Amino acid sequence: MTATGNIRPADDEARAPRQSRPHRLMRFIPLIAPVLLWAVPCWVLLLSGQHWPRPVTLVGTALFALGLIAMPIAMLRGHGRRQQDRAAIVGDTLLGTSWTLFTWSVLIGVPLRLALTAAGVGESQDRARIATWAVLGVTAALLGWGYTEARRVPRVRRLDVRLPRLGAGLDGFRVVLITDTHYGPLDRARWSARVCETVNTLEADLVCHTGDIADGTAERRRAQAVPLGTVRAARARVYVTGNHEYYSEAQGWVDLMDELGWEPLRNRHLLLERGGDTLVVAGVDDVTAESSGLAGHRAHLAGALDGADPELPVLLLAHQPKFVDRAAAHGVDLQLSGHTHGGQIWPFHHLVRIDQPALAGLSHHGTRTLLYTSRGTGFWGPPFRIFAPSEITLLVLRSPHLPAS
Repeated sequence: MTATGNIRPADDEARAPRQSRPHRLMRFIPLIAPVLLWAVPCWVLLLSGQHWPRPVTLVGTALFALGLIAMPIAMLRGHGRRQQDRAAIVGDTLLGTSWTLFTWSVLIGVPLRLALTAAGVGESQDRARIATWAVLGVTAALLGWGYTEARRVPRVRRLDVRLPRLGAGLDGFRVVLITDTHYGPLDRARWSARVCETVNTLEADLVCHTGDIADGTAERRRAQAVPLGTVRAARARVYVTGNHEYYSEAQGWVDLMDELGWEPLRNRHLLLERGGDTLVVAGVDDVTAESSGLAGHRAHLAGALDGADPELPVLLLAHQPKFVDRAAAHGVDLQLSGHTHGGQIWPFHHLVRIDQPALAGLSHHGTRTLLYTSRGTGFWGPPFRIFAPSEITLLVLRSPHLPAS
């Protein structure tokens, strides 16, 4: 096994890409989203013809107003400079609740009332109240189910991936991918240990973590991350940074993963050999690394591949799927990424698709490059996963060059 060092990035990689109009518009979402998330359900459920008793209307409206005020305050205190875990839990839970309530107020509340009207069911007030109870029932059920899904140990997703350049000696090479563990305000040390136990049952040749280990510094989340040191792999355990490391002293996470026995692939590669054939395993810092201002951190694919035989197959770790354009330009065979969470709470995936070329699963890019995007092992923020299950991924690499039987 060998490794190569970092070199200075090329001019084309150092240049920041020009943002598209949808990206520019996304900057305004934090300003208008809280109002919409609370005001729309308040109108649909309370103030659009239900004619609830006055105390019900007043209390309900007050609760929606309290949510609108408390959510951004709690999130700022929880995820801002204060880093107050209790505030983060409150703010994140309110965010997930309001998003789900907003979604189903729009998708059930309004259409159901129109359907009931068309069917001639009851009076206007009755139809409005039926729709309200339907929305509340669906929201409560989805939040309960989503919380269970977020907190469970992820299911293992197994798939074979055929790489045309993979030598026969590497056929059946087992790669386990975990990503976006997001250890955070909710203590998940036991969950972390159980995830690592599951990984160890998969008998991996290579285990990869593609970033976003935690929300918070390595010192603060150390107890939750320590079980990663128990992960076993026949050949190597490798790690690259995600964007969330750069919100919380990224170098501390690089150092801790190194201490736990993981190989941080910061714009460099390893060579893994089996059966006389070789696989290049490369990694890059997250694409946000350079803008973080942290010295020496940047995404530099040319540096990661410097010195590698261009005829060898390349497995690349890059946190964000959108790095695949650069991967394809460099002839990478397979890129492993996370970041998207599969949307985490449906239908947030529509917003994710604005920023990323893939949401989940295996996709083809360019003439040779495959991208596998994991839905993530943990969850960020709201402790819910709705129609976007977490995963531990087992990829079995397959070669077309098998010896004759």
